[in-house]
Amino acid sequence: MKKHSVWLLALAAVLVVGCANQKGPAEQAVAGAETALAAVRDEAQKYVPDQLQALDAQLAALKDSLAKGDYKAVLTGAPTLNSAISSLKDAAEAKKADAEAALARAKDAWGPLSAEVPKMVDATENRVTALSTSHHLPKGVTKEGLAAAKSGVDSLKSMWSEASNASASGDFTTAVTKAQAVKDKAAEIMRSLGMSAG
Repeated sequence: MKKHSVWLLALAAVLVVGCANQKGPAEQAVAGAETALAAVRDEAQKYVPDQLQALDAQLAALKDSLAKGDYKAVLTGAPTLNSAISSLKDAAEAKKADAEAALARAKDAWGPLSAEVPKMVDATENRVTALSTSHHLPKGVTKEGLAAAKSGVDSLKSMWSEASNASASGDFTTAVTKAQAVKDKAAEIMRSLGMSAG
């Protein structure tokens, strides 16, 4: 019986030492994952927030396992989390590169639009003003069409102001989208007034 108790004590000592031996590496694994995730958090939040949220949940689960003393689960889950953090970093960098390329394209497109669209708006407004004072409308232009063109010109000015403001604040993607909408609407109004749109 005494021999049996000694073996049980020895086994318990081995288990305690084994668990203690895993605690340090488990704590280091969690700390390493936290550091790695913190390094990519800002860009990940901006470009791939859903993926970041999933990794935050995985990290929270590892921390929970660590707090419960389940060091084996921490040591088993840490490599998977670290691999996912690496993938997150790659995905965020790819999305950032795509966003920067889109911004460069938008900046390039803004130049011609910012020169062309105000001229179209001015020409449309001048035509509406001229037709409004005329006693005879040209063939194909009705009073209703002219009234719609008048309100359309006001809308064009407002939309162009929004595009210009977006450009001034550095949001060229929005500026180009709004400028293209102004250009398309101006071309439509110009055609309705019997003007060439280009």
